[in-house]
Amino acid sequence: MTQDPQGFDKEPEVPEGEATGPKAPAEPAGPDGPAGGEAAKGGDTGAADPQPSARDLGDIGDLGELGDLADLKGPGDLGDAAVTAQLDQTRSALQERTQDLQRLQAEFQNYRRRVERDRVAVKEMAVANLLTELLPVLDDIGRARDHGELVGGFKQVAESLETVAAKMGLAQFGKEGEPFDPTVHEALMHSYSPDVTETTCVQILQPGYRIGERTIRPARVGVAEPQPGKPAEQEESAPEKDDGGGPDEG
Repeated sequence: MTQDPQGFDKEPEVPEGEATGPKAPAEPAGPDGPAGGEAAKGGDTGAADPQPSARDLGDIGDLGELGDLADLKGPGDLGDAAVTAQLDQTRSALQERTQDLQRLQAEFQNYRRRVERDRVAVKEMAVANLLTELLPVLDDIGRARDHGELVGGFKQVAESLETVAAKMGLAQFGKEGEPFDPTVHEALMHSYSPDVTETTCVQILQPGYRIGERTIRPARVGVAEPQPGKPAEQEESAPEKDDGGGPDEG
C-alpha cells in the first residue's frame, strides 16, 4: 500500500521578492513615468502636437457666428430708398398724432365753453324762479305806495327788498304813454282816443318785470287806439279852408 507523498497537492511557498516565473518586459517610459518626467524636466519637445479640445472647437464656432454677424448690413449700409421710406412713415405718424392732439384740444375747449354756458343758464334760471315767487310781494308793495300806506318800518323793509331784487338783475318796465308792444305787453283793456296816433299804453294795471333780456312777466296794460275816420275828416276839411280863405280880386 503506497502512500501519497505529502505536499504535492499544495503549491510550494515562494519567498517574498523572488519571481515565480519569467520576468515581464520592462514598460517603456511614458510622459507620466520616470523617464517621461525626466524628459519633461529636461525640456524635450519631440512629442506629437496635442489634439484640439472641445473648448477650442466652441471658440471656433463663436468666431463663425461673429463672421455671420459681420455680414449683416448696418444703418449706414441701407439704401437711400429705404431711409426715405422710413422717414416718410415717421412723418406720417407724427402728423396723425398731431391731428389727434389738436382734435382733443378743440373738443376740450368746446366742452369748457358748453359747461360755462350751462352754468350761467342754470344760475339765471334759479334766480328767475326765486324772483318770480317774489313778484306778488313786490306788487303789494307798489299798491301800498300808491295808496300812501308805505310808511315807517314797513317802508324801510320794502325798499330793502326792492334793492336786493334790483341787485339780482330784476328790472321793472311798463309806463303810461309808451307804444304798445305785444311781445312785452298784455292788453287787458281797449279803447279809442283822439289824442293818440298809434296804439298806446294809457294805463298800467300791473307792471312787467325782466331779468336782462328775458321777460319773466309781461306788463298788463290798457291800450288806446286812434278814433276811426278822424284822419279822413281832417283831409276833407283842409281843402275847403283853402278855397274860401283867399282875398277877392277886384
